[in-house]
Amino acid sequence: MIQLSQEHLQNICTHAESTYPEECCGIILGYMANDGKTVVEIMPTENAWNTEAAAEFSGEHTAESKKRQYAIAPEVMLKTQKEARDRSLNIIGIFHSHPDHPAIPSECDRLYAWPGYSYIIVTVQNGKAGELRSWSLDDHHQFQAEAIENII
Repeated sequence: MIQLSQEHLQNICTHAESTYPEECCGIILGYMANDGKTVVEIMPTENAWNTEAAAEFSGEHTAESKKRQYAIAPEVMLKTQKEARDRSLNIIGIFHSHPDHPAIPSECDRLYAWPGYSYIIVTVQNGKAGELRSWSLDDHHQFQAEAIENII
């Protein structure tokens, strides 16, 4: 389970709408506990997907554009990880959008996902954010739906 506030949900949706028709992405900071994850901060990032990023990945989808792919620059992840640690927080997940597609992970999403993280996906239909779902990897590196609990 992942717990987040209405403000966190709104921040994700606003970022997704602002980048449409391209995918948005960002980092989720918070705490991990036995009963789930608690979001403290949503950090929108630039979608760094480009031909150089594509070269780092293998597979049939690497040539696709930011409309179907996202990447967070490694230096952004490293800087965020250091800042989070200084604040006694963890990176607990990643969020991104699926423009004009369901909030269901793609095969590419699965291939490059990390165990332990939550992956929040929001669908954006014609520029308007819609369904938002969270996913996490199981022991077989398959995505399973993760419950979202709104907190105040």
